[in-house]
Amino acid sequence: MAFNQNYNLVEELEWRGLLHDKTPEVEKQLSTELTTGYVGFDPTADSLHIGNLVPVILLMHLQKSGHKPIALVGGATGMVGDPSGKTDERNMLDLDVLNKNLEGQKAQLEKFLDFNSGENAAEMANNYDWFKDYNFLDFIREVGKHISVNYMMAKDSVQNRLKTGLSFTEFSYQLVQGYDFCHLFKEKNCKLQMGGSDQWGNIVTGTELVRRKLQGSAFAITAPLITKADGSKFGKSEGGNVWLDKDKTSVYKFYQFWLNTSDEDAERYIKIFTFQDKKTLDALIEEHRNDPGRRLLQKELAKEVTCLVHSIEEYETAVEASNILFGKATSAALAKLSEEDFMDIFNNVPQKEIPEIVGKNITELLASETGFLASNGEAKRELKGNAISVNKDKVDADFVASEKDLIAGKYLLLQKGKKNYFIVKKG
Repeated sequence: MAFNQNYNLVEELEWRGLLHDKTPEVEKQLSTELTTGYVGFDPTADSLHIGNLVPVILLMHLQKSGHKPIALVGGATGMVGDPSGKTDERNMLDLDVLNKNLEGQKAQLEKFLDFNSGENAAEMANNYDWFKDYNFLDFIREVGKHISVNYMMAKDSVQNRLKTGLSFTEFSYQLVQGYDFCHLFKEKNCKLQMGGSDQWGNIVTGTELVRRKLQGSAFAITAPLITKADGSKFGKSEGGNVWLDKDKTSVYKFYQFWLNTSDEDAERYIKIFTFQDKKTLDALIEEHRNDPGRRLLQKELAKEVTCLVHSIEEYETAVEASNILFGKATSAALAKLSEEDFMDIFNNVPQKEIPEIVGKNITELLASETGFLASNGEAKRELKGNAISVNKDKVDADFVASEKDLIAGKYLLLQKGKKNYFIVKKG
């Protein structure tokens, strides 16, 4: 997208609930010229999680407004560990683990930003590239002398850790992050850094370093840390982080996370995590308030974010998966499921592992082989009453399991009536 000096990025972020703080004159800078801005990503895992989506979305809005985004992966800062918002020092990662994490995150970031088109094409950077050969003595002479200890001590990220203990390694983190901004300002004409509100202290150390060391003007924007309406931490499910990597969090679970948000959270999240315009979202919110039982906001939110992170095809599969448990579904829909999705959907359903399923008669599978029903006699009665389904399809007493019936090559889903499920697993 071409640079548009009449587009007010700060106003856009503000109505969406994506603006927490900004440095003076940032709006003037963004309306004056095509501006390069960056966000740093902490490589503590080989996948981003939904807590990282806010900084990703900041970069997407920056690019959509015609400015140039840089995604900075912290190969060097990942070796130090940011104390911001932490009560304990992080474990330091070795280079092999860091490189694995960096590659995983790079692949994900390329899904959200355009790295190929026009003068505002996105770039990727790794701060290990400029730190790996930087001599420690040179660093403290050339960088450390510009920022006073008093200035560093005043930061919340430092003050909050003084009682529990703060190593020199962590204390120096803001200098290292500040130098990133300095380097990108000098080498890439990067004048803006964005991030979460917990990064404000580190970010403005960067703007101060640019001012003192390079006599330049740099700017900052932070977004609020996203929480749930009850004040609890956003981005966690019962199993921990909700990851963007579908091998860590299945698409079905990812979709369900957004679908299960409260009405109050859905009103905030749909502005933050989607790109629909204000008029459209205001109308959708009003419609939802008039009939919250239809859960229009949650459905639209789950659709938009699942399509953004995964794909429309995977979103449609997740909807089908939801219908399997909560609505009408067929054996054809079950057959599409991965093993992980199948087990996510039926995670609380009792199951029994048996050596072989293929060739077994339905009466055996219901009773003697699994114990789902108390006896062969009960099984025959339920079959006669047309109450038994296999993989959501009704069956009679003649049913014999075949290889093609096995879900993901190893499961059979038995059902009595509407709500009583049982899983038979091939051992």
